[in-house]
Amino acid sequence: MNTKTILALTTAAALCCSGCVGTGPNTQNGAVAGGALGALAGAIIGNNSGGHNALGGAAIGAVAGALVGGTLGNSVDHQNGTIYRSEYEATSNVAVASVPPQPPPPSELQTAQPTPSAVWIYGFYDFDGYRYQWVPGHWEIPPPNSAAFVRPHWRYRGGSYVYVRGYWR
Repeated sequence: MNTKTILALTTAAALCCSGCVGTGPNTQNGAVAGGALGALAGAIIGNNSGGHNALGGAAIGAVAGALVGGTLGNSVDHQNGTIYRSEYEATSNVAVASVPPQPPPPSELQTAQPTPSAVWIYGFYDFDGYRYQWVPGHWEIPPPNSAAFVRPHWRYRGGSYVYVRGYWR
């Protein structure tokens, strides 16, 4: 098989595996990138082995790379708190009698849109139960069936305020 055919097949395999580990944007991007890199490495290893099996190596590398890349991306999604799909999922266990004041946001510049489907998430302060931490603005590809990112906010419930992390709806 020629190189173009192998690359087309491995790219297709990586895209098929792009949502296997989770639904966050970093999960999908990690799976695609990992699948492509794994396919390339697998093709090289397979071709250089005694059997000259570049296609088999590419297929195995694509699947392994997509799983590893997706898992790493999923970890980033959880750290960023960007894969919640409802206010209920995004509600934290932080409850306070009064909302702590936020420091003023730093100035930030919006970078060029990397893909037409990417959505700019403006920077925001995340509250960890003790202090606010700035999360810089960034581009994200919305999870499937999501159109808007709801910024983190405080919600009054049952006599106290609870912190709701940002989520997609």
